Amino acid sequence: MHLIIGGAWQGKRDYAMRRFGFAAEDIHDCASDGAPDAAARCVDHYECYLRACADSGIKPRLGFAADSVVICQDIFCGVVSADAQERAWRELAGRTVTALAARADSVTRIFCGLPVKLK
Repeated sequence: MHLIIGGAWQGKRDYAMRRFGFAAEDIHDCASDGAPDAAARCVDHYECYLRACADSGIKPRLGFAADSVVICQDIFCGVVSADAQERAWRELAGRTVTALAARADSVTRIFCGLPVKLK
């Protein structure tokens, strides 16, 4: 599994499409399609799924196919919100992405459109 992280509008999806040769139909978008599809080659906006998990108190799914790509916006750094629900989401995202990174074959951070290999 490959994990791609980075801030909003940094080019994560474009990088995944170029690097792994994905077409738009290969990407499951959690922002519009909900929970990750186990059959999808690429899962984008994983943080939106984590928001739904935090809001409903369910444990997030971590099992992805060995050749899949997971894209997650970096919401776990920066200024901590005063809102308790926002903090719960941020904590869940940080812990979950840490667990995904440990399992991943590669982890890449995208900053200003540039890939930085972390693992």
